[in-house]
Amino acid sequence: MATTYNNLYLDIRQQLRRAGIEEATLEARELVCFGTNKSREELARDGGLYASPELEHRVRDLVRRHLEGEPVAYLIGEWEFYGLPLDISRDVLIPRPDTEVLAEQAIGYIKTLGECRVLDLCAGSGCIGLAVAAQVPQARVVLGEWSDGALKICRQNVRRNSLTARVVPMQADAREKPEKSLGEFQCIVSNPPYIPRADIETLDTSVKDYEPHLALDGGEDGLDFYRSISEKWKEALAPGGRLYFEVGIGQADNVLRIMRTQGFGDIQVVKDHHDIPRVVFGTLCTEL
Repeated sequence: MATTYNNLYLDIRQQLRRAGIEEATLEARELVCFGTNKSREELARDGGLYASPELEHRVRDLVRRHLEGEPVAYLIGEWEFYGLPLDISRDVLIPRPDTEVLAEQAIGYIKTLGECRVLDLCAGSGCIGLAVAAQVPQARVVLGEWSDGALKICRQNVRRNSLTARVVPMQADAREKPEKSLGEFQCIVSNPPYIPRADIETLDTSVKDYEPHLALDGGEDGLDFYRSISEKWKEALAPGGRLYFEVGIGQADNVLRIMRTQGFGDIQVVKDHHDIPRVVFGTLCTEL
């Protein structure tokens, strides 16, 4: 019995809802669009047409894999962040809505700077740095990332969003001191790995089995990267420059203390949409 595109979408949405998936509407649409090679507009236009059995089988296979734990972004190879379409692979974390809070806070500040240089450290897909560049035309952005696989995705996303003129991906290890040749930045933003190592095995299947552990593992207490970035990378920060971090649940106070120890002042904590302290930022104090 042939199924129309619209009925296929509605059926899958219901299936995802029954499985308790909050974003069932969005995910059903993304899976049907990808599985049938249609844009959202084409899916809406062709809703009354019948899908071939091959296409329906392909979509249902994607849904089965998703219900077994594979995230939609990895299945379809892309995701959206701060209004930007991004390529995504298993080498990078999937951008989260929580991280848009970090991007929003940093963008608000960077807009006040005029011409400036910004570093997105532990860049992953490049989502934060690209959001900054897209929103602040006078900013020049470096995407600093250690993993070769993630750097490849960064380069694809710079091209995809036509930001080649102002965004440069480069290999950088957040645990080591930066090269002097890197120069100074007025702002550093970072969503570093922050899951305590022993907790990784307790994470949801979709994270534990699919997302890169390199991008999750924050050391024994989850705070290794906050320590090394606050201490070593302040050298790449202009006097009076700002450092912005995303933090995990329950980490804000510890990160605030780490930053204070390293000479950051005016430290502020910002909550995400679920009222969880999610962003910690401070200004590098200059000796008088």
